[in-house]
This record gives sequence, C-alpha cells and structure tokens, in this order.
Amino acid sequence: MNTVQPGSFLTLHYRLGGPRGDVVNTFGGAPATLSLGTGELSPALEQRLIGLAEGARASFDIPAGEAFGQRNADMVQWLARRELDALGDPREPYAVGEVVQLPTPDGQGQFAAVVRAVRGDGALQLDFNHPLAGQPVTFEVHVIGVL
Repeated sequence: MNTVQPGSFLTLHYRLGGPRGDVVNTFGGAPATLSLGTGELSPALEQRLIGLAEGARASFDIPAGEAFGQRNADMVQWLARRELDALGDPREPYAVGEVVQLPTPDGQGQFAAVVRAVRGDGALQLDFNHPLAGQPVTFEVHVIGVL
C-alpha cells in the first residue's frame, strides 16, 4: 500500500476549519488533487500527511498560528478604487466581508483578500492574511490515492 511521502501526488478529501467554522471542505464534492512540496498546502498541513497510507482517514488539531502563521497587521492595506478598476471591472461593487481575487504581479495567478472596510471614495481596506492566520485549525483528511 502506498504511503504519503515528500513530493507525493495525492487525491484526497480534506476539511480546514477554525473557530468560526469551515474555510475549505471538499467532502461534499469532488476530491482535491495536489502535489506535496509545491505550496498548495501549508508546510504544517503537509507534515501531518507524511506517512499516511492510501485510504487513511485522520483529523488533526493544530495550535493557533502553526498552520498559517500569526496575523500580520502589515498585510491589511488600503487600495484606491482607481487601482481596483485597473485590475478588474470598474462597475464591480465591493462589500465588507467579501473575498476579492486579485492578479499576482506577474499576471500568472491570483491571490485573495478579504474586504474589511469601504471608504466613501471607493477605496477598500483589504486583509491579505490567510483567513485562518493566528487561529487554531482542524485539518481532517481522507487520503484516496497516492502516487
């Protein structure tokens, strides 16, 4: 039976939850596929997968800050409406609590931020911290396949 090793390609269901509930949960839909060591999961989550066998089910309680680091106040920033308009749809309305997808500087990917405030001029205060940064995390997993 195959076990998870550094660099393994995995098919799995997983759930990430914090004090306010689930942030990601694939158990109700299609399983996820990922390669360990490519940054798709945090190193703390990957470490807990190492050694699990195909078919294994496990749940891990991870202490606050270990899975996604501590919250960083420098990662909460204001972005002017004109900059947002240049990155996307100028007619897009934004609301507090909404997740905004922004392009990476190289244009090859995206990253997310949560809207924390909207000023009268349309500028947004965006929080680029991971939603579970600084919080205890529950990581539940069912390893379906290991290559």
